[in-house]
Amino acid sequence: MTFPEILAILFGVLALIPTIASLTTFDQWWVRGFDFPRLQISVFILAVISYSLYIYSFEDTWEIIITSLLFFSFIYQAIKIYPYTVFARKQVVKSLPNDENNLISILVSNVLTSNKNYHLLISHIRDLEPDIVLTLESDEVWEKELEVIEKDYPHTIKIPQDNLYGMHLYSRLELEEIEVKYIISEEIPSIHGWVRLRSGKRVKIHCLHPKPPSPSEDPNSTNRDAELLLVGREVKGNDQTTLVFGDLNDVAWSRTTRLFQNLSGLLDPRIGRGFYNTFHTGYPVFRWPLDHVFHTADFSLITIKRLKSVGSDHFPIFIRLSYESYAEDVQEKPERADEEEKEWAEEKIEKANPMVRNL
Repeated sequence: MTFPEILAILFGVLALIPTIASLTTFDQWWVRGFDFPRLQISVFILAVISYSLYIYSFEDTWEIIITSLLFFSFIYQAIKIYPYTVFARKQVVKSLPNDENNLISILVSNVLTSNKNYHLLISHIRDLEPDIVLTLESDEVWEKELEVIEKDYPHTIKIPQDNLYGMHLYSRLELEEIEVKYIISEEIPSIHGWVRLRSGKRVKIHCLHPKPPSPSEDPNSTNRDAELLLVGREVKGNDQTTLVFGDLNDVAWSRTTRLFQNLSGLLDPRIGRGFYNTFHTGYPVFRWPLDHVFHTADFSLITIKRLKSVGSDHFPIFIRLSYESYAEDVQEKPERADEEEKEWAEEKIEKANPMVRNL
């Protein structure tokens, strides 16, 4: 066996590992970590296939088997990310601003606690004038620096923390029945309640920032998954106009986020429009979408965009939506979760042993 053939085998095995890991339900951080860079994995697999086609003579069965597995692996990864390309059908219809009273705009920014570029976020807020601003990883210093926007945002919920899980909600619109809950851990807050549009329409909101699966944060994804799935179950159980937004520390194409959508029935405006990768600002080649805005089918999309960096490791994301009663009839909702998926979700929730079981 020649050295190039040995390299082809080595690269082939390495290229197959992410797909094999993704097919499992193991929740260890290093396994679930393969859910994130699917685009990068796809490119790597394609490069290995090209190299294999050049090196192999295909006179041996094992060469055919490895190359075939690589082709299937590439197809699997491509299927996962295809909905978030411009070639896929859009899940949320585009509309023009109509009744200003039924519009709502949201800016979500994980600011990074140690980041001192407060003026960059404030500049975005002043330029875009969003109705709602949600900051994540915000501490007392960030709270103090953002006081300058409060004259325009009279409704605030402030949860400053030094553990990278602080959360601040600023709203031009009236907030009602707001509760701060610690769904999984006493260290991880989330905000739940209602916002009233200018038309008087009440919209349920859930603001989330669960822990990511990583060696420094949480050794597995169970707690993150359970928090998302609990909220998804809650949304499904109530026939209410709803928004779920925040840094979910999960990518849009993971099994958990897909199941969250299937449970809740919420739509993802990125489907058919692009990845809108928000993390990591420092590594252009290694980026994926961690910051999300999901909504019920009675919203249509006016605009969505990733904003310029504010000095954090996350880009902010901005979205403007229009509440339209007709939209629910023309937009295709996600597939409903089947019994097996519901059972898997309940197992996740039970395993996490959440502090709050009903939101």
